[in-house]
Amino acid sequence: MSDHLAARFPDAELTILPPAPGRISSRMSLHVARLKLPRFGWVYATTGLWDATQKHGHALEFVLYASIPEDDLHVETLTMTAWYHALGGDHELDLGHTVPIGRPWLPGSSCDHLLVSLPYPWGPELEQCELPGGHARVLWLLPITEAEKIYRHQNDLEALEQRLEDAGIIPFDPHRTSVVAEDEIGGLPRKGVRRFLRRISGRGPARPSGTP
Repeated sequence: MSDHLAARFPDAELTILPPAPGRISSRMSLHVARLKLPRFGWVYATTGLWDATQKHGHALEFVLYASIPEDDLHVETLTMTAWYHALGGDHELDLGHTVPIGRPWLPGSSCDHLLVSLPYPWGPELEQCELPGGHARVLWLLPITEAEKIYRHQNDLEALEQRLEDAGIIPFDPHRTSVVAEDEIGGLPRKGVRRFLRRISGRGPARPSGTP
């Protein structure tokens, strides 16, 4: 995966970071690759998730696109997502699923969920990663608001993606406005912030949301 990232981003500065502390090391040898892009932004990517989850040579890796290099937060987000996905069964993630983070993805952001999306900013050259013994599909974790998450499940993935495209969002902007108003979805649930994947710290995880 690191070689794939280096080939896709030849001018980026690549650094390999350890995962967030916790139980992840008992399940897999996960690391997070951080790429400082030459023009603007940072890409963070899981490496090692494929090895722990591949079936018949096929599995996923995830990337996160950020405007601010908050290593601790981005590494935690990817570590939690990787751990949850690696649990398998109902926890296994795929295209179109949504994941509660349990906090804003960056301080002050209204985006506290992730949409598992195609890596649109970089195309199939990033999505398709050939590995010895198989193939990884690289999917993008796009931060979204809770209202956008609910809209996705009240409608479908294509409907939300069309909303995001029509609004011309800057996907790595932590302060972007939600493209879905609360009154469109009947308001937000009256409950506290859901905690995502606290099994890393000894607490129970939330569940990812797949198709409605």
